[in-house]
Amino acid sequence: MKTLIYLDNAATTRVDPLVVKAMLPYFTKKYGNASEYHRLGMEAKMAVADSRKKVAEVLGAKTAEIVFTSSATESINLSHKGLIENLQNEFKKGERPHVITTKIEHKAVLETLRHMERKGEAQVTY
Repeated sequence: MKTLIYLDNAATTRVDPLVVKAMLPYFTKKYGNASEYHRLGMEAKMAVADSRKKVAEVLGAKTAEIVFTSSATESINLSHKGLIENLQNEFKKGERPHVITTKIEHKAVLETLRHMERKGEAQVTY
């Protein structure tokens, strides 16, 4: 049998067995929507809050500073749009933030920056 060598861990990677073990109850028994007020939802909400607290402690951050997203695209949109919108408050009228990136950047980064550029919210150099 040939050994698989996977070289795209930047895109996705195998889940650590300890993470699978910790998450298994939430895939099989505690799968409630954390936005709902029934038992399963409340269990999920408490688990998210506990996870947020643990991540904040490890990073030395406040729990309110920890935001969980469901994908790279969502994270990129949140970070890039949020940063650019926040920076706009620092500029004089008619000025805009200048972002420098590469054409080989992740598609979600490029599309987000193109969108901000089309809207006149940022100047982008590739």
